[in-house]
Amino acid sequence: MIDMELGAVQERFADIVWAHEPVASGELVKLCREELNWKKPTTYTVLRRLCEKGLFRNEGGVVSALISRDAFYASKSRQVVEESFHGSLPAFVAAFTAGHKLTEEEAAAIQRLIDAARREE
Repeated sequence: MIDMELGAVQERFADIVWAHEPVASGELVKLCREELNWKKPTTYTVLRRLCEKGLFRNEGGVVSALISRDAFYASKSRQVVEESFHGSLPAFVAAFTAGHKLTEEEAAAIQRLIDAARREE
């Protein structure tokens, strides 16, 4: 099972990996130096931790994802709904839209998602 708990810095790092994978670990060090102002040991420490969490692998000096960015955030979203709203998607949507009027485009996009989910049943 993948540990979905990432700090903000780990999420930024993960986004760099997802954007460039598969990426040579040396190239990843350069990217992290440019984008995060990290030194090599910091990059490898965070990479090791995210490999231990099951997000990435580093084999032969090439870093690749074990789970896609979309799959990770979808799973993380489901976890939030389960933990914070007792699994109730309507309760989540109500909380998310409280005090925020949906635009016609947003409402149409949500309706398309609902329609697609119904077709999958």
